[in-house]
Amino acid sequence: MLHVGITGGMGSGKSTVCSVFAQLGIPVYNSDAQAKWLIANRLEKEISQSFGQDIFENNVLNKSLLASRAFNSKENTQRLNDIVHPAVGQDYLEWRSTCKAYYTLKEAALLIEAGSYKTLDKLIVVVAPVETRIERILQRDSISIDEIEARISKQLSDEERLHYADYVIDNSGTQSLIKQVISIHENLKGLSNNA
Repeated sequence: MLHVGITGGMGSGKSTVCSVFAQLGIPVYNSDAQAKWLIANRLEKEISQSFGQDIFENNVLNKSLLASRAFNSKENTQRLNDIVHPAVGQDYLEWRSTCKAYYTLKEAALLIEAGSYKTLDKLIVVVAPVETRIERILQRDSISIDEIEARISKQLSDEERLHYADYVIDNSGTQSLIKQVISIHENLKGLSNNA
């Protein structure tokens, strides 16, 4: 079985692409959702020690308080990543050991930045123009354009991500998303059969 990563910038449409793969019967691990679950349910001790006992009140995570402390400096962001990324990595390994398919997909915004793409067989990069991504984020999240642009500026550009890509999905709306996914799916099935 192959283990495939899927990444792309904020608003590129990774989740939409993953839902198409899921319709084809491919197991998808959503790293960002699992990270949030792990922070709230398994990493209470480590998070409290690093960011304050008041981060959890009656065993409930105060997300905005954690965000305000973890993202106020590069050092604090790195401290949070140092707690969360290894936990997500271990959780992913446990999850994929239970899967039965031609291949699995690991969806994560920071696959390249975190270096976890190196543990995978192939990497899919989802790209879309920045203007399209901003529009999507505005419709999805209740944050300002300034916040969106600040977050996007901290991520790798599509051009930088493409250096790592084995497959590219253009999610600008100019090409059929389903055709692109099916083409990659068939290719990965063939590789899996030959592995």
